[in-house]
Amino acid sequence: MATTLNYINGEWTESESGETHTNYNPADTTAAIGEVQSSTAADAQRAIAAADEAASEWAATPGPERGAVLRETGDLLAERKESLVETLVSEEGKTRAEAAGEVQRAIDIFHYYAGKAADIGGEIKESSARDTTLSVREEPVGVVAAITPWNYPIAIPAWKVAPALAAGNTVVLKPATVAGITGSKLVEALDDAGLPDGVLNFVTGSGSVVGGELSTDERVDAVSFTGSETVGDIVYQDAADDQKRVQLEMGGKNPTVVAEDADIDEAVEIVGAGAFGVTGQACTACSRAIVHESVYDEFVSGIVEYAESLDVGPGLTDPDMGPQVTQAELDGTLEYIDIAREEGAQLATGGSRLTGGDYDDGYFVEPTVFSDVDPEMRIAQEEVFGPVLSVIPVSGFEEALDVANGVEQGLSASIVTENLRKAHRFVDEAEAGVVKTNEKTTGLELHVPFGGMKASSSETYREQGDAGLDFYTITKTVYLNY
Repeated sequence: MATTLNYINGEWTESESGETHTNYNPADTTAAIGEVQSSTAADAQRAIAAADEAASEWAATPGPERGAVLRETGDLLAERKESLVETLVSEEGKTRAEAAGEVQRAIDIFHYYAGKAADIGGEIKESSARDTTLSVREEPVGVVAAITPWNYPIAIPAWKVAPALAAGNTVVLKPATVAGITGSKLVEALDDAGLPDGVLNFVTGSGSVVGGELSTDERVDAVSFTGSETVGDIVYQDAADDQKRVQLEMGGKNPTVVAEDADIDEAVEIVGAGAFGVTGQACTACSRAIVHESVYDEFVSGIVEYAESLDVGPGLTDPDMGPQVTQAELDGTLEYIDIAREEGAQLATGGSRLTGGDYDDGYFVEPTVFSDVDPEMRIAQEEVFGPVLSVIPVSGFEEALDVANGVEQGLSASIVTENLRKAHRFVDEAEAGVVKTNEKTTGLELHVPFGGMKASSSETYREQGDAGLDFYTITKTVYLNY
């Protein structure tokens, strides 16, 4: 069985620990797909040292030259797309269609920032003095640590690494262990595209050991993290000791409001896709449907039918929904289902682990809908990260807006309505970094900013689009008196 190595200073290397973690197919836990190294703090330190050593030369490399490496990376990912899809499905559990979409997203991100690399520079301003040129330059921050989650194991590393490299930074990438094999394939493409040694380094291992080293080492200038709120808070506190630049994107408890004037068939499709797509394992997944009482029964009937119609199975057979990624994630989902029952929510459909046949060896759970959910129940307040939807009745728009905003997180929110006034008010007053009208809460365009509000984010810098470069550059103002 192959072991995924670390990539440090242009070489694939073994960890000092000699220990590994075996990754299994979440649809068939009898099938081991490879091993990922359990690296040490010393491994992380070597990666940081390599990135630090390479920083000056890469920063001095012309933007178009950096962009050419990113474009070649995108081209190589495109050539390897089918193989990448197979790896992603086998390691993370997504359906084949979902994995193909994610790999394509990574391809598009590298091509997008390949073009942007030539535009990074600055601007000229008119000086108030004679014989003086006044300019503003954008320069790389330095060494960047990118700590990424398992649920989008190639897209999220891509949207951190690509803009960081485009801006002239060097990077140490630490993926989630359970998705380390997929992450390594992205690094292979960058290596094959001709990225100079030390510019990108890749170290697998635990967050407490490797991630902790990246967050605290004084040679690291910036940390970009995507993951849970609990871990994000630790990263933020660790990085604050020497005033690192920090970017955090964390969880969500994302609502879709279904107004009384909504097309209910459309609303069911929007909510269902947002709640059960990627097995509910997305930070932007729809977790709460907030439905006007006049259409509540019709909506509940429709969403139950939608959930029960979904084909659940191994991702490689391309069903509607695949397994959860690990036993721990499955257990967490089942625990929340039990909590919801205890709190008095009505189980409308689902609620059980799937068993029998192909299901016995995988982490499969039924698409689950709870109705008559009170907004203060834990099931309506805390992120589940599984295919569980809470349906909450409300008497009007004002109440719907209050319920939508009545959680600690604020990542993504949507409304289904044919009323233009309600749509505009929701856009204005929803406490979320991404707000949509008549669309599912999931799904992002790569050329516009992405990020959350409240506990979903550090509220410092956005990812993707032009804004995605802001985190990786620092402004220098130049007065040139000639």
